[in-house]
Amino acid sequence: MEISASQVKELRDKTGLPMMDCKKALVEANGNESAAIEILRASGAKTMAGRTDRTTQEGRIVIFTDKNKNVTAMIELLCESEPVSNNSEFELLANAIAEQLAAGPGASTPEELLKQPFPNKPNITLQQFFDELVNKIREVFRLSRIVRIEGTTSSYVHHNKHIAALISIDGEDSATARDICMQVTSMNPPYLRKEDIAPDIIKKEYDLIAKQAKERNPKKPDNILQTIIDGLMRTYYAEQTLLDQPFVKDKNKTVQQICDEANIKIKKTIRWAIGQEN
Repeated sequence: MEISASQVKELRDKTGLPMMDCKKALVEANGNESAAIEILRASGAKTMAGRTDRTTQEGRIVIFTDKNKNVTAMIELLCESEPVSNNSEFELLANAIAEQLAAGPGASTPEELLKQPFPNKPNITLQQFFDELVNKIREVFRLSRIVRIEGTTSSYVHHNKHIAALISIDGEDSATARDICMQVTSMNPPYLRKEDIAPDIIKKEYDLIAKQAKERNPKKPDNILQTIIDGLMRTYYAEQTLLDQPFVKDKNKTVQQICDEANIKIKKTIRWAIGQEN
């Protein structure tokens, strides 16, 4: 069967795949475009199956809030290279995944989420768009992490889309809450509050600080030594817990004091860096 140049071009425009691949698929499908698309999709899946061990160190983190449902979602979509992470269609896919997670019924796994519809495209699933884009770009994609939080939240995504923070709060979503998100993003405290640190970890740190304080101040009376130890423990808590840290915009106050003034209670914090499991 003779395949015209216009048929090949039309298929190329729809799939974004090389002209020769499109012509070969049309020949195999006897000119049937739908069948040719399936042939191309199967060929792409076969090609990518041998590349699943490739490193995916690039990508983007996206946060979407459905204000009607008061639900926020954060997702991490990985790829192999920086240019692809900034590709408009890759960005579209990442945004759609986050939107569906927030606005849809929710999902417990990335695989479950990808089976759901693409927002505003009822005839296609997220997985189908995902597969078509992989077939077109020929890089490995991984939807590596998803999280969905109901209730009031505040969030911050760094301009490179590689670091983000999401906090669940009681209170209004204010500028103060966003500032705290930015602090979580930059400072990355391991714990929210000192009560979250295991007692044995605190005891180990206390014993070490006390030993060092006594060695460095052998002639100090016990009450002065205790004051020194208490001060060093406050410094330790400030390094380890968000609420005990000095607030980035007012070093004279802790994050807890700022929260109290803004009538905000932080219930949970989540910080992601691209490709790094926290």
